Amino acid sequence: MKPYLTTLHGVLYHVDCLELLGRLRSETVDCVFADPPFNLGKDYKNGFDDQKAKTQYYEWCAAWIAECARVLKTGGSFFLYALPELAVRFAAFMNERLEFRHWIALTMKGTYSRGKRLYPAHYALLYYTKGEPRTFNRVRLPIPTCRHCGGEIPDYGGHRDKLNPEGLNLTDFWDDTSPNRHKKFKVRPGVNELKLMIPERAILISTEPEHLVLDPFGGGGSTYHACEKHHRHWIGSELYDCRHIQRRLEESFPLFLRHRPRLDYRALFQQNEAHDDQVLRRRQG
Repeated sequence: MKPYLTTLHGVLYHVDCLELLGRLRSETVDCVFADPPFNLGKDYKNGFDDQKAKTQYYEWCAAWIAECARVLKTGGSFFLYALPELAVRFAAFMNERLEFRHWIALTMKGTYSRGKRLYPAHYALLYYTKGEPRTFNRVRLPIPTCRHCGGEIPDYGGHRDKLNPEGLNLTDFWDDTSPNRHKKFKVRPGVNELKLMIPERAILISTEPEHLVLDPFGGGGSTYHACEKHHRHWIGSELYDCRHIQRRLEESFPLFLRHRPRLDYRALFQQNEAHDDQVLRRRQG
């Protein structure tokens, strides 16, 4: 396949995710970050059909999750961003191949009525690994302060002096971000794009510089942006919005674009590797 775009750190293909995944060798990537379409009938303004039959949608999800698990190295990490009602199904697929680490909850703002339901106040970020994680970095956050007076909000029970001077440990509840990138920063007007902080934290937790990150759903390019920012190699696919990703990277990293990647990405692709997924085959009967 010919890349749509190359940078100093990564390579983007203008193909369906299953085509890219099917060509990659097993155990080639250190981290997977996936933010798939949620099948909610959203208008992505690019011709994508986001309203398939549920059976068809879940079969497709099972297929790409299985492929992502296959290409993940032993000790690698897999982050999957989803609505909770989808995450419980995705977790069932992932449990068959990977080890559960965390259900990270990302807060949503607002409390408007949703019929006979509680307001869904968080998105889920599933965090799995292929065996014991080979890399786990502690990410620390600054102590939250009042935006009006600048004073620290919690008092930590009088033990403020015991806190690590580098900040607070990141937990599995993220209430300091929003799921959606602010509209003034979007490269696709009127379409939701994941805030940079979300894939950025996942990458910082689970990788080191020069590790390889895979994102099979390029979308607005947030994962690739985070990789460029933190000097991680990356590989990705996007079927509809490659030009928007290119524009975003051109604006943020003009010196990195159209370089030959430092990574030999051609070596990631298989020759005649057999990789039938036994779990998926049993599921499909």
